[in-house]
Amino acid sequence: MAETPFAPSSVPDKKISRLATERWDNEGGATCTGHASPMANTLSKSGVLAMESTPATERFTDEVILALRYWTPSLLSFRTSRAPDFRFTPGHYARLGLSDTNDGVVWRPFSVVSSIDDSHLEFFAVLVPGGAFSNLLSNIRLGDTIRVDKASYGFMTIDQLAPGKDLWLLASGTGLGPFLSILRDPSTWQRHDNLVLVHTVRYADELAYRDEIAAIPHEPLLAASSAKMRYVPVVTREPWPGALMARIPQLIEDGRLEQAAGVKLDPQRSRVMVCGNPEMARELRGQLMARGFSTTRRAVPGQLAFENYWQSKPS
Repeated sequence: MAETPFAPSSVPDKKISRLATERWDNEGGATCTGHASPMANTLSKSGVLAMESTPATERFTDEVILALRYWTPSLLSFRTSRAPDFRFTPGHYARLGLSDTNDGVVWRPFSVVSSIDDSHLEFFAVLVPGGAFSNLLSNIRLGDTIRVDKASYGFMTIDQLAPGKDLWLLASGTGLGPFLSILRDPSTWQRHDNLVLVHTVRYADELAYRDEIAAIPHEPLLAASSAKMRYVPVVTREPWPGALMARIPQLIEDGRLEQAAGVKLDPQRSRVMVCGNPEMARELRGQLMARGFSTTRRAVPGQLAFENYWQSKPS
């Protein structure tokens, strides 16, 4: 699959923007990761990811920062080199490590944005003032080294859902990341008639990847598909042309989301994946289950998939 143009850029000479300093009200940006695993960082009682010791050397590779792109002063995407044997399923996350000044390594999980066929790995992050990983990430430059765990993790994949005709991808902030990888996978298009990507942010300048999203249906491996893709941007705190202006649960409740997408949320044919603000996810879970949707349980696939492993403060 063709790679999306991604021009290297320098760090903007601005203070950390409002996005990183606000808490989790509405659908603000966040780093969406995957289910916890034995190798993953653990959540402390306060909900903050705890630092763990560096994995054994054979469990990671040293990769190079190839490109940086700042969407806002606190939202950035970055590309790294990719080990030839690194494998992942669209929707998975990778564990990244940056060295600190005390000769330690701070590890954090990040969903993979890139396609499974890309020669690089791409990640979408929010910088949090005072965050251990954020402080290190804000200082990276082209050519710097970052550690990448050799394994990928998570259950945020379409294989976790029962077969369906319409796939809804509901994201807030950097929760968009895994859905971009999923949408770049030809099997996603082969399995569905309609693909609906909903991305909610607080301010319009946080609507990252708009051009890339518009280009996805025209990728050579996807253009021949009969499936149709719809992109619905949502901006909650300011009007923006072409965007809805309300929280996703409210847009579902009053029917505006289905109207904008031109697709019905029907448990008989719709499958829904949610990645983003934990409060939004909890509200959507109750709302959609009341409509007849069910989550995957044990070996029984359902119509809903939620990302369960979150950094309440993606630092």
